[in-house]
Amino acid sequence: MVTENQPQVKPLYGIFTAVPPRYDLVNRVFTLGMDESWRKKAARYCLSENPEKVLDICCGTGDLAVRLARAANPRTQIFGLDYSQPMLTLAAAKAARYRLTAPLTFIHGDVSTLPFPDGHFDAIGISFAFRNLTYKNPLTEKYLREIVRVIKPGGRFVIVESSQPPHSFIRAVSHFYLRVFVKNIGVWISGNRPAYTYLAESARRFYTAEELADLLAGAGFSRISFKRLFFGAAAIHIAIK
Repeated sequence: MVTENQPQVKPLYGIFTAVPPRYDLVNRVFTLGMDESWRKKAARYCLSENPEKVLDICCGTGDLAVRLARAANPRTQIFGLDYSQPMLTLAAAKAARYRLTAPLTFIHGDVSTLPFPDGHFDAIGISFAFRNLTYKNPLTEKYLREIVRVIKPGGRFVIVESSQPPHSFIRAVSHFYLRVFVKNIGVWISGNRPAYTYLAESARRFYTAEELADLLAGAGFSRISFKRLFFGAAAIHIAIK
């Protein structure tokens, strides 16, 4: 089910309404096929305290939201929110192909004005979209305030995102892969040069795991931990309000 909360137009809106048809395929290329196992780990962290309500923000084509709804207790309510209607259309179609154990609702909305009351969610997750909210984005502070606002005290924010390998040689290889391979393959598969130029460059220049932890602490989270993935090319952060 998709409900409507009309989002504001943002700088990246055109990119993420244009890329959906091949978005999942390019994600597999981007992560060498490991993104699904990483989302599975993120879903486990979101569901570890048997939450009543869980939100997947910037849910895109619904990979994390669907995985949450397949793994959650039947009494858990799962929501997926995105400002790209084409993404949500694909997400709803994807959800219909699976047997879900928990109810799943998709919402057309924007993270800067989340349509939920204070302290509404036990957990919020986001997979490979947090850099869209925080990489050279003038609305970063507003996004983070909204995320903190709708999480219950003691609730958790789980992020799986690209990161910077701590070892200089591995970091150089990772950056080369993003700059040359991911960018060009993404453009070739999708035909959308601006979208995949942005996606590759934002990943290449994104925060280290430590810098992202500091950003979350500054936003008001009290306890932050992270686990590096694939030599540090990605990471899962868990932040407790």
